[in-house]
Amino acid sequence: MKYAITLASFRKIEPIEDTLATLAKQGYDAIEMFGEPSEVDTQKLLDSLNSYGLSVCGVTGMWGSISTDGWKRRLLSSEPMLVQASERYVIDCLKLCNILGGQEMNVCLFADDIQGVDRTHRIISGNEKEVFAAKAVPIMKSLCRKAADYGIQLVLEPLNRYSTPYCANAKDAIVIAQQVDSLGILLDTFHMNIEEDFFKDAIQSSCKFLRHMHFADNNRKMPGFAHIDFYTIVKSLNEIGYDSYISFEPNVADKNYAHATKYGLDFVKSILEAQER
Repeated sequence: MKYAITLASFRKIEPIEDTLATLAKQGYDAIEMFGEPSEVDTQKLLDSLNSYGLSVCGVTGMWGSISTDGWKRRLLSSEPMLVQASERYVIDCLKLCNILGGQEMNVCLFADDIQGVDRTHRIISGNEKEVFAAKAVPIMKSLCRKAADYGIQLVLEPLNRYSTPYCANAKDAIVIAQQVDSLGILLDTFHMNIEEDFFKDAIQSSCKFLRHMHFADNNRKMPGFAHIDFYTIVKSLNEIGYDSYISFEPNVADKNYAHATKYGLDFVKSILEAQER
């Protein structure tokens, strides 16, 4: 396994250089850059990465409420202007990823608010999911072709229903990936904990497409600080021969994160080491 962590978790609490200095000492192989191209001084970032011996595994798309402009990023919108703006956003992130030497970018599927949806449970019908999946396929085909031009792998990330109900679990993502050449899947343990019946089943069913993993506990802290069964998750990844990145994506409240980021990384490494004995 290779280990990365998302810089999106730290972007509002301190300068990037300070975060890199801390993470470089803890055993991470790479970082995942946040997808806000207009905010990034690429040469300065590359210089800092080189000085700390870190690489970039990819770019984290900033979708939904995670970003001030996230509400505009709706690839499944009924408004052509929003769809076009969302596609331009992905292309800008692909360019950023290419410059930084990354290999992957995640896409999440958002649409307009639907009248009549149960806002407490955020469930839509299977027929509605099929309609949105059919709309997503040609868009993802086009974006995958653009990604290939930059040498980047696009990965589709299902989010839990409270973020967006259109692609909320592994099954939803597989339906789309099966119809789009070169599209991969990213699974996130935080979202899986809400949506999947069994971690093992979701990982095994996605094995043909699984290219990236996000790790966070059920409370969005680093693994080992709550109750997700990471032993089963790591074992399932080993069983399918997964050898790409485990990228941690915790919520970070303040600058006192160093213990948590080190502990969570060591926690997952210890599980892997125990299973390899």
